[in-house]
Amino acid sequence: MAAIDADQSDRPARHPGILALLREDVACVFDRDPAARNLLDVLTCYPGIHALATHRLANAAWRRGLRWPARFLSYLGRWATNIDIHPGATIGRRFFIDHGAGVVIGETAEIGDDVTLYHGVTLGGTSWTKGKRHPTLLDGVLVGAGAKILGPITVGANARVGANSVVTKSVPGGMTVVGIPGRIVQPETQRRLSAHGIDLEHHLMPDPVGKAIACLIDHINRIEARLEAHTASERTIAELARPPLSDLRLADIRLDGVACQSCGDLCDQEGCAPSPSTQQQA
Repeated sequence: MAAIDADQSDRPARHPGILALLREDVACVFDRDPAARNLLDVLTCYPGIHALATHRLANAAWRRGLRWPARFLSYLGRWATNIDIHPGATIGRRFFIDHGAGVVIGETAEIGDDVTLYHGVTLGGTSWTKGKRHPTLLDGVLVGAGAKILGPITVGANARVGANSVVTKSVPGGMTVVGIPGRIVQPETQRRLSAHGIDLEHHLMPDPVGKAIACLIDHINRIEARLEAHTASERTIAELARPPLSDLRLADIRLDGVACQSCGDLCDQEGCAPSPSTQQQA
């Protein structure tokens, strides 16, 4: 880290050189991946680092107007790492791609500092029109495995996107988004952030669909309990009002349009006595 700081001191804070960026990219791996053992492992066995180093060079060529060399270098990086980053994409400092397989980042995507992506993430477009068509991820965003963020939307600073979510609308900063389509389910105040401001606890991700199903089951149980209590009450009233079987004729049983004495609603319960108001109307 001392070497990184020394290198940064010789350059403008907002425009560090490619070497300084790569040093930060390598250093941040140790902060976010407990499997990283030493520098040799990171430099030789992490496809995310290889893809990012290739992109840093390809992006420099792209910004200088060398479009074909930039695209070809990006193609070589995809062939070697299975990570597809368009050379026109803008990527900030300390960017980390964990595992990396299947990550796709489009041409007009913009990624801030301290962003983390897991494998299978797509920062894609939803239109063939030219111009801004890919998402913008602000500082500190974490995107879970398999998530798709589509269109020219903005994911706010320190937001978190759950695995396999599909996000097509902008996300406020500090929020958690899960599901298809993505739903905001948890603010930053309910999350446990690490010292680096990144929340990696995917096992604590809320499940809005499961919560909705649980609420529906609870509601159904309460309705059934009320219905059973209502039915028992009506049976008691019917037993008290029923004449002896020897005096009861089928023609005397009127089931249509009879108002229940208990609830006032029309009732087709056998034996329910009509209310006085119904008798008067009859």
